[in-house]
Amino acid sequence: MLDIKVKEFGEITTLELYEVLQLRTEIFVVEQDCVYQDLDGKDDKAIHVIGYNNNKIVAYTRIFKPGYYFNESSIGRVAVHKEYRNYGYGKDIMQASINAVKEKFNEDDIKISAQVYLTKFYTELGFRTIGEGYLEDGIPHIAMIKN
Repeated sequence: MLDIKVKEFGEITTLELYEVLQLRTEIFVVEQDCVYQDLDGKDDKAIHVIGYNNNKIVAYTRIFKPGYYFNESSIGRVAVHKEYRNYGYGKDIMQASINAVKEKFNEDDIKISAQVYLTKFYTELGFRTIGEGYLEDGIPHIAMIKN
């Protein structure tokens, strides 16, 4: 079972921060074989949605208020540890993130930059594609919106 906590940057412990950064690096740098700067100077402006299984961080997103990343609220850095991807944790952490956007920002409009191969996953959560696909860090992406 996934235990989800929503935290401001200042509420994250040093150990939690370490585990979040380790998870993001494992997925976005190592697993996807993509050299890019994950530490982008935006974490302190984000709200962090963290999923735990037996006190281990196994799922994560960060959300932003409207106007910070896009004109709409946004969800990014969606990550689920490789060993936990068959349990529905991706949908759980995304639904918690959608709920957190509503609760924290009183917003229904959410824009994401989705990896193209995950379009069906996000469509099932109520997102729809907008515009043309593009490369982000060498990986095909497409903008998607939920409103």
